[in-house]
Amino acid sequence: MVIAVLSGKGGTGKTTLATNLASAISEDFDVQLLDADAEEPDVHLFFDPEIEHEEEIELMLPVIDKEKCTRCGKCAEACQFGALSVFDTGVMVFESLCHGCGLCTFVCPEKAITERPKVIGKVKTGRIDQKIDFGMGILEIGEPSPVRVIRKLKENIDRNKVVIIDSPPGTSCSVVETLRKVDFAILVTEPTPFGLHDLKLAVKIVREMEIPFGVVVNRDTGSYTMIDEYASEETIVVLERIPFDRSIAEAYSEGKLFTETSPSWKIRFKELAEKIFSSSGVS
Repeated sequence: MVIAVLSGKGGTGKTTLATNLASAISEDFDVQLLDADAEEPDVHLFFDPEIEHEEEIELMLPVIDKEKCTRCGKCAEACQFGALSVFDTGVMVFESLCHGCGLCTFVCPEKAITERPKVIGKVKTGRIDQKIDFGMGILEIGEPSPVRVIRKLKENIDRNKVVIIDSPPGTSCSVVETLRKVDFAILVTEPTPFGLHDLKLAVKIVREMEIPFGVVVNRDTGSYTMIDEYASEETIVVLERIPFDRSIAEAYSEGKLFTETSPSWKIRFKELAEKIFSSSGVS
């Protein structure tokens, strides 16, 4: 089973939930924990995994041969991303807009376009321990989109294990790529107006992609009720509530899992997993 942990905004506790859930259920299941937040991966800070394999991710960028180019403009017309523009002095390539699809090379009548590789990120895989496999995507600094890195990371998914994916924050195309072909989504939110607003955006995405989901309220104080009112109106299951608790915050600040410092929480996270499995028809 593949479970994605996401939220409409950053800082709600996605990584906290993903890491603690993976650790808790690893006592009963073989687990694979993937960090798809390629712009700011941080799952490894809680485990110090042993990296066994590393692979660079490349994007093929067009290179214009000025001697062959007639500036006909067909490459620019074909590019849906505006990555090429034709000037009197020649064709300019805007690398940050290029998606590496190769269409410009295909349509060029003069065969004036070749391609060169550019490293945009890497994928690292390995093990945390005998029960938890690990993988992470890392986007190179300055690159605009982690989609290709996430896609490559997900090629490592082992469906013989319980796979937990720590998604990027927000509702961008990188989140959509993370959600493709997952079996269940956990939406982590916080009990604030901002949390509610972004939760609604996340709910819209998983519903459009027809992915079963449930909500976990993090840093819950019990004083803000609009999350529950929204969940009731939309028939959304609130799977768990993690309180606004100093001991949990201290464990997180020290890079520790609160399911390890508090055994009762390990039991609750195992129960959370059972709720997810039962709602998805997995035993």
